Amino acid sequence: MKLPAKTMAILTAVLCISSTIPALSRGDDGFRPLFNGKDLTNWVLVNTPPSTWQVKDSMLICNGKPFGEIRTEQMYQNFVLELEWRHMIPKGNAGIFLWADDITATGVPFHRGIEVQVLENDYGNTQGHTTHGDIFPIHGATMDPLNGRGGSRAFPTESRSNPSPAWNHYRIVCQNGDISLAVNGKVVTRGKNASPRKGYICLESEGGVVHYRNLRIKPLPNTPVAKNNIAIASRGYRSLYNGLDLSGWEGNKNIGSHWHSQDWVLQYDPRDQQNIPISTAESFANFGFVIDFQLRDENASLEILLPESKKTSMSLTAGNDTQTQHHVTPNQWHRLEGSLSGNIFTVSLNGNQWLHEKRTTTQSRNGPLTLAPKGPASFTNLYIRQVSPTDN
Repeated sequence: MKLPAKTMAILTAVLCISSTIPALSRGDDGFRPLFNGKDLTNWVLVNTPPSTWQVKDSMLICNGKPFGEIRTEQMYQNFVLELEWRHMIPKGNAGIFLWADDITATGVPFHRGIEVQVLENDYGNTQGHTTHGDIFPIHGATMDPLNGRGGSRAFPTESRSNPSPAWNHYRIVCQNGDISLAVNGKVVTRGKNASPRKGYICLESEGGVVHYRNLRIKPLPNTPVAKNNIAIASRGYRSLYNGLDLSGWEGNKNIGSHWHSQDWVLQYDPRDQQNIPISTAESFANFGFVIDFQLRDENASLEILLPESKKTSMSLTAGNDTQTQHHVTPNQWHRLEGSLSGNIFTVSLNGNQWLHEKRTTTQSRNGPLTLAPKGPASFTNLYIRQVSPTDN
């Protein structure tokens, strides 16, 4: 049947208009890739080296070494996250962190945030955890679990994960501090009232070889959120320690017999009463830093030397200042965070101001950061960032 000319004209106009309508208006589901299948664009290597993560056949492959994480460049509040994962080794361990800070928490290789468990089936279920589907706050985050067992961990109502090497599908919905997890098509775990409830999304390296694919996210409209429910935004830190070896550090010929890489921990073990410092191979001028340390003996001490000026240093001894907030307890992790900018030196210990606006001997400096322990000590979360010079 031949259509009238007027009708044909109308249909032609409609087709022309429809061809110019954006894809979103033609039924786009609102998702966009969180991993492009080619490289780590839009992801940040927090405390793991590039060798931990490999891209192959549109999959993101984590070899599990060292323990640590990568995170998104962007912070998210309300969203739907979908992904597929599979473990390649029985009893493999991994996780997905939600609403995380920019860097890892004190004395651990993982972030403060809400973790969604990713364990291989042979890992085994206990009263304290299941192999998959658990949701729980970690390293200072908080959450009220649904289907809990007296703590803060939410447990799945049924087991739906496939064993290695089969693929599994997660759908995670995060909104207003509430979380739900669907495993292979069915919601099994829920939590509510989480804090933080805005932050970064992280993938965890924790010993198991795990594959990820089809990571995609659908941002949902933001809602009002209190400042104390927002994770720490990026301050520009990068890791000085790769968790694998002493790359990026140097010292005298005995450095290898005293300093050892033990996964996420940089270990110092003195021998023959020798004190062997270690320095960054890279030089710095105006910078901020984070150093987590542990003195493993009540007689141990630590001096940290900053570039060029020997008088610009931090000295700490195990067990000193027992009546103050600057007490250094042996065999516990402590965090030093500070900056050297122009001739201003500022340091906090465990979040408490310790040194403030200490005048250094010179305005001009460029050199390494040096760790000089006396006695057994451990270090982790060694971060550096560039800051603007302060003129005084």
